[in-house]
Amino acid sequence: MTAKDGDRVIIYTDGSCKHNPGPAEAAALLTYRGRRKLVSRFLGEGTNNIAELEAIRLALDMMKDNKIAIDLYTDSTYVIGVLTKGWKAKKNSELVMELRELVELFPNLRLLKVKGHAGVPENELVDELANAAADTGAGVVELENTNE
Repeated sequence: MTAKDGDRVIIYTDGSCKHNPGPAEAAALLTYRGRRKLVSRFLGEGTNNIAELEAIRLALDMMKDNKIAIDLYTDSTYVIGVLTKGWKAKKNSELVMELRELVELFPNLRLLKVKGHAGVPENELVDELANAAADTGAGVVELENTNE
């Protein structure tokens, strides 16, 4: 982050689903002023798209201030499409509507596409966490607070 970006929250999210549909997991990494919080949530049975959407909710639900500037990165083209490009949700329409309403509560939120599996360390981290929990079915939320 640059000094200019010091007051932005940087978030990376990912969702995972084994056998689609199957065991699903959402994960998020929030970074702000050198502090990091890593969180995952086992979702039970779901699809990959549901997991990706729930990862956005997981991250935004952790925000204490909805006015702060946020750059939220996802590797899901589906999420970007249904939340920012007006794509119609053929499935998950209720969840998509809920998330559109949630996103509206954050006036300084930018949803940004990051290429998945391209070596972006933060994206790789949330991908690993989401996959690990989906593999094990762990229902525990894991938190990690560190100073960089």
